[in-house]
Formats: sequence, C-alpha cells, structure tokens
Amino acid sequence: MSQPDLDRLARRERARTPPAWFARAVRLNRLEVVSLAHSCVYTALLVCAFVLGNPQPATTLLGFGHGVLWIAMSLVCLTAATYRVIPWWLAICVTVLGGIGPFFGSVGFIIESRRRSRVDRLGPARA
Repeated sequence: MSQPDLDRLARRERARTPPAWFARAVRLNRLEVVSLAHSCVYTALLVCAFVLGNPQPATTLLGFGHGVLWIAMSLVCLTAATYRVIPWWLAICVTVLGGIGPFFGSVGFIIESRRRSRVDRLGPARA
C-alpha cells in the first residue's frame, strides 16, 4: 500500500476509536440497565394513562421521562454503534422501534448480552 492509503486507513481507524470518557461510561451492560429502566417508566406510563384514568401530573411526568429517555437512548446508542460498542441492528432497534415501545430495545440488549456471553464461553468459532 502507498503512504496516502495508509494515512487514510489510520485516520479512519482513529475516527472509530471512542474518546476515553465515552469508552469508560458507555458499555453494553450499562445501556441494558438504562433500557430496562426505560421500559419500566414506559410501563408505568401505560398503567397510569389507561388503567388509573390518566391522573395528573403523574401521567405528564412519566410521559416526559419516557420522551427524554427515548431521545437520550437513541443518541447514545447511535454513537455507541459508530464506535462499535454495540451492533448497528441494536442501535436501529432502540432508535426506530423505541418510538413504538422501549421493550424492543430491552429485548435486543438481552439478546446481545446473551450472545456475547455465549461467545465468551464457547469462543467465536463455536458460537
């Protein structure tokens, strides 16, 4: 390879390396916990709105919490997929299907964490 090609590859690889603070803060298990908490907030919102007769301000606060969590999870997951912390299918699942319900993202995180633990246990060739 020529030197300009090697320089381009090095720049591309540096662009995919997350900043140190991001690598410490954003991990699969932490995203999974936040996603499960988001699913709990959403479940409480559904119960509050449809079962308990829409009491205020509880419904408004839970709706606001759900919206903020969905936006934050979407941005963090898309960034994490860019840095290869999580796969793209999971980031898209959280971002697109999370608008319908965060349960899709929570299930996706459980599937990915089980897949990774299986790969760690068996090795990449047998998983």
